[in-house]
Amino acid sequence: MALNNTNIKKLFFIFLLTHLVVWTLIPSITNNNLPLDTIEALAWGSNLDWGFDKHPPMSAVMVEIFYQIFGSNDWAYYFLSQICIILSFFVVYKLSEEFLKNKLLCLISVLLLEGIYFYNFTTPEFNVNVCLIPFWSLTVYYFWCGITYNRLSDWFLLGVFAGFGFLSKYLFIYLGLVIDLYLVYKIIKKEINLNCLISLLPFLLIISPHLIWLTENDYSTITYGLKRSDSIEQSSLNHLVEPITFFVKQIGILIPLLIMAFFLNHKLKIKTNLNDNKLIFLLIINLVPLLLVFITSIILGSKIRTMWMTPFYIFFGLFIVYVSQSYVKISKLKSFVVAFLIFFTFSPFAYAYISITKTDKRTDYQGKKIAKIINEEWEKYSKGEFELESVIGDEWVAGNLSYHLKSRPKWYSFSKNSGKLKGGLIIANHPDINCNNEFVAVFKVIKLHIEGKPCFVMFKNRN
Repeated sequence: MALNNTNIKKLFFIFLLTHLVVWTLIPSITNNNLPLDTIEALAWGSNLDWGFDKHPPMSAVMVEIFYQIFGSNDWAYYFLSQICIILSFFVVYKLSEEFLKNKLLCLISVLLLEGIYFYNFTTPEFNVNVCLIPFWSLTVYYFWCGITYNRLSDWFLLGVFAGFGFLSKYLFIYLGLVIDLYLVYKIIKKEINLNCLISLLPFLLIISPHLIWLTENDYSTITYGLKRSDSIEQSSLNHLVEPITFFVKQIGILIPLLIMAFFLNHKLKIKTNLNDNKLIFLLIINLVPLLLVFITSIILGSKIRTMWMTPFYIFFGLFIVYVSQSYVKISKLKSFVVAFLIFFTFSPFAYAYISITKTDKRTDYQGKKIAKIINEEWEKYSKGEFELESVIGDEWVAGNLSYHLKSRPKWYSFSKNSGKLKGGLIIANHPDINCNNEFVAVFKVIKLHIEGKPCFVMFKNRN
């Protein structure tokens, strides 16, 4: 098949479809239960709010939309993850068309991303990181369109997707800060006009309800983030150890991509021109956010967890192709294609092997079986007169019950339930249940043993 522009686009869409199908089917077939973070998002989605103790609300909103469409079918949430990934790949391709004249190089800019395990192996677990990737990529795309074409529609969409990005995960702030600083620089140099301020309107409208929720809930998500990064209690040595650890991990993450890139450019030569606005843009959106994270780790001594960096590398393929395009020989790409196919096929096989052979993972949890037992007991007790409407507990045990039970009871944490409970009630995995608890009138208590641990199921009359 001759590689004209039409055929290259066909290959691109075949790649997207293949990625979508493979990474939806493999976990659907090999996993017994949804992963932890997906169940957590579903728990939040059952009782939507403008924020939760751990994260902003966007991931919960997205899974809840899918639950309303597909119900408790696990494949739907693997499908959701892959929609986020291939949408991001599509955005990368569209931005590549702005930077590269050769359509084949645009395709390669996307194919290189299969060398980063954030965009294949870890994607079956829909979480805030996966949720953030499409909004991160769309924000960058419309940022480029804004500074290049200065259309009001592009600036407006920049604000929309930046708002959704912020509501996905606060790490989006690193990209937002880079964009803001670059815009200030451009305004000072009078290279763009004040049209860019249009983006503030949708951005502030979208995030304002969450900011109100945040102030009303003692900034719990921020406190959680600081605890997760060990920024509250840590030794002075962390200011050296954690940044070095972060740097080493980033090199490790990029090794497969760099191997693939080597087959594009055997001489390892790059062409740079600091007067090239396109190169400056790629440096800013790819390297500066990483640099800011590195500086944060130095200043706070905080631990940067590897998965937090998931969206940061989405345009790395484009960056590598752009700086090395002068040395890429289109006629000698067979070795690159072989390297791509190795990584593209190895990753799903590795995932399937681990999923099947290891039996102590979260995805081996018997969530459906447990929910079936509880549902049968509930039917015996209620005789079909009223539904099971509430479940209290942590996001894993109680979240699984909320997801798998037929009535889809709303999930509540132990700390946030007083005065909100209605109808049937399950209290799951409470460390010390008092049957005379002030917020529940107990009619019947069933004590089950789930994975060797006691699980108390308590029923409350609708009235």
